[in-house]
Amino acid sequence: MTKPIKKDIRAYSKEALRAFFVANGQQAFRGNQVYEWLWKKSVHSFDEMTNLSKDIRSFLDTHFTINHIAVDTMQRSSDGTVKNAVRLFDGLVVESVLIPTDSRTTACVSSQVGCAMGCTFCATARLKKQRNLNPDEIYDQVVAINKESELYYGHKLSNIVFMGMGEPLLNYENVMKSIAMITSDEGLGMSPRRITLSTVGIPKMIKKMADAQVKFNLAVSLHSAIDSMRSKMMPVNESSNLDELMEALQYWHNTTGNRITFEYIIWKNINDNQEAIDALVAYCKRVPAKVNLIEYNPIDDGLFQQASAAMTNRYITALEQHHIIVNVRRSRGKDIDAACGQLANKS
Repeated sequence: MTKPIKKDIRAYSKEALRAFFVANGQQAFRGNQVYEWLWKKSVHSFDEMTNLSKDIRSFLDTHFTINHIAVDTMQRSSDGTVKNAVRLFDGLVVESVLIPTDSRTTACVSSQVGCAMGCTFCATARLKKQRNLNPDEIYDQVVAINKESELYYGHKLSNIVFMGMGEPLLNYENVMKSIAMITSDEGLGMSPRRITLSTVGIPKMIKKMADAQVKFNLAVSLHSAIDSMRSKMMPVNESSNLDELMEALQYWHNTTGNRITFEYIIWKNINDNQEAIDALVAYCKRVPAKVNLIEYNPIDDGLFQQASAAMTNRYITALEQHHIIVNVRRSRGKDIDAACGQLANKS
């Protein structure tokens, strides 16, 4: 006789857990207790739910499983960055990163196993997309990094960025559910203003987020404001060009009131010229935005190389002359392949 397949208990809402207990002759408040253990306390087994009787814990174990993640390996960079190889319940692996800056720590989390977007400068694009992460798998990455932040830096996690493996907007429902739990008082209770979702730019999904009146920040991986150039690097631009993307971003701003962040890498012999600078300035003037100039992190083949410091300064000067906020983001964790664009499950 085959054993019944256990259900993932974290797929159940608190109301569903309360109903389950009532249907099985127990008091509804037991559902509240289990829900708190699963999310607020992030336990990995029913035996840890010590305010439940052994009979109830055994009953839960008969019907359910807790599909928690496990940090398989952890690497620490010379600059303090920590990279986790996170094994999921089905054996697949994603990577997440703890990034320390001054008195803050930021979690960079993954939303998919691999990625289907095909950006030519990104190591993750070389991994085929295998599946979306469940809300609890995204949540667990944050829990693990928060513990590392407290262990190594003596304080709780400050910020979260959805800039790890995968395209968050192609796992929309699960990402939204994970953020809801991360920001809930019944979960981690983090402010949504401390969360940034980064996307290659999928117009219809950006509009959907805007309609949902989300409170977190939006960043767009831009890298060129010239269609022909961007399409060579980012296949998504062939199906949703820069004008379509801008229309969605203007909708986002008009609906939410929130500014957009453009992420932009300057590459040698690609976008290190005045035409590219002028195009970026013109694009930024169409919607309230700021620009993060990101240091490029090589992915072994040498096709893309970081542009000169002088060219970066030319970009900064041009943007500032037009009163566009610009920041330069130095890469962290390059020595352990933990920097932006380097996550590729090499371990």
